[in-house]
Amino acid sequence: MTMSVLQFAESFDLEAAFSDVREYWSPKVVAQVNDQYVKVAKVRGQLAWHDHANEDELFFVVRGNLTIEYEGGRAVHLPAGSMHVVPRGTLHNPVADEECWIVLIEPVETKHTGDVQSPLTRTIDEQLSGAPRA
Repeated sequence: MTMSVLQFAESFDLEAAFSDVREYWSPKVVAQVNDQYVKVAKVRGQLAWHDHANEDELFFVVRGNLTIEYEGGRAVHLPAGSMHVVPRGTLHNPVADEECWIVLIEPVETKHTGDVQSPLTRTIDEQLSGAPRA
């Protein structure tokens, strides 16, 4: 499978990238590093229980607090400045009681909510709209 690499701006202002995010749980792609997208998102409430069968997912909390809930009742609490990797194939649910800003790093083929469809699910085309381009 041949993947075309989109041309993104070499540099971007992270604060400005977040100012372009208007809806919770609607990630925006801001950069590509090899076969990984860098996405910014504002989150509040909960997304949906889902997994990514073949991809790990990295969460970096920029502002606020995020909790990643796992099957069996385990929860990982992430304050601003924290990073956490959700391993591939692991059922999880991100939750934020108040507005939280996150950066996601994940392979370009990663579906927003895995194979689960919810009203909050965004396609990759939706995530690419408005991305800073070179």
